[in-house]
Amino acid sequence: MSDIRTSVLKTGVAYHSNRILKHVEEDMRDCIAHNLNLVVHMLTHNDWDRHRNIMKQVVGLTEDLGLEVWIDNWGIGGPPGAKSHFLAYYPGSHQIFNTGDMEPVRACLNSPDFRQFSKGWIDLVEEVGGKTILWDEPHLVGQDIEDGKPARWTCRCDTCQDLFREKVGLAMPVEFTAEVAEFRLWTIIDYFRDVTAYSTAKAIRNAVVVMLGEGIGINLSTIEEIAKIETMDNVGSDPYWYGGGSADPYPYVYKATKENLEVCEKYGKDHNLWIQGFAVPHGREEEMIQATDAAYDAGARTILVWGYRGSESNDYRAEKPELTWQIIGEAMRRIQDRHWDNQREAWRAQL
Repeated sequence: MSDIRTSVLKTGVAYHSNRILKHVEEDMRDCIAHNLNLVVHMLTHNDWDRHRNIMKQVVGLTEDLGLEVWIDNWGIGGPPGAKSHFLAYYPGSHQIFNTGDMEPVRACLNSPDFRQFSKGWIDLVEEVGGKTILWDEPHLVGQDIEDGKPARWTCRCDTCQDLFREKVGLAMPVEFTAEVAEFRLWTIIDYFRDVTAYSTAKAIRNAVVVMLGEGIGINLSTIEEIAKIETMDNVGSDPYWYGGGSADPYPYVYKATKENLEVCEKYGKDHNLWIQGFAVPHGREEEMIQATDAAYDAGARTILVWGYRGSESNDYRAEKPELTWQIIGEAMRRIQDRHWDNQREAWRAQL
């Protein structure tokens, strides 16, 4: 019989807002009881200032229980996540709209100070024992979308204008042109080339999750460009359907997962696929089972949910967090059972 190694199914959840170690341990055991083997811990600017030693204990505690840990750059440069504290120290690093208005809570990805700050945060990831970074939903702002183009967009700060002139040979226009769209894509890619090279040099793996949408400057071609980055190890997406994605989660999540995996296969990258476990309307909780099945059926083997206990600690929580958490555990149990059944059949086929 030929040797067939067991394929790994990773089932995970995003966890944040609690820094009391007693409760962290209880919650990590709760994750295991709900058929999860990976936890994504947030590492915020506030953690940097106030909880760096605690976060080292959180990471160690989680790993000691057998769970894999990823570290999320939650709010480091602004939403998604917290508003960027960095901008209080470097007010000249705000994203600027084409109208000249300041974007109040997001840092410019081209800011040299923000690049250096990002590398300092990576140093913190290393200090607390992080082995994988999840770069969470990178984007630039686009508003008032008409015919796929934003009327208001970032970034048109002085740094971006200088870089645009250097790259294109023209002054950066106020209107959204093909050259502006290309520059926005270049900005995202150049940022990740820079920061992931730094973390890779520290033997830290890099994963990214992107939300598709013209308003945030991300589409399938963007995912493909991110996947080309040599030091980006894992490329994922989050096809959330509650609140407008699709009335039927199975085909919506299946299609998005297939598209994500095709890019990953093309460039030899690992993947991550997210299931929506927040803002879940009561009466529609079982759609999470459909979505999780869809991701697995499409070929995903790293399937995570946002977030812990239906994001109970946030205003965007599920309407019934306890029931949502129960359904999440059931969804993950179902795919784990199927995975082991499939694995057993593969072993038998080799007899």
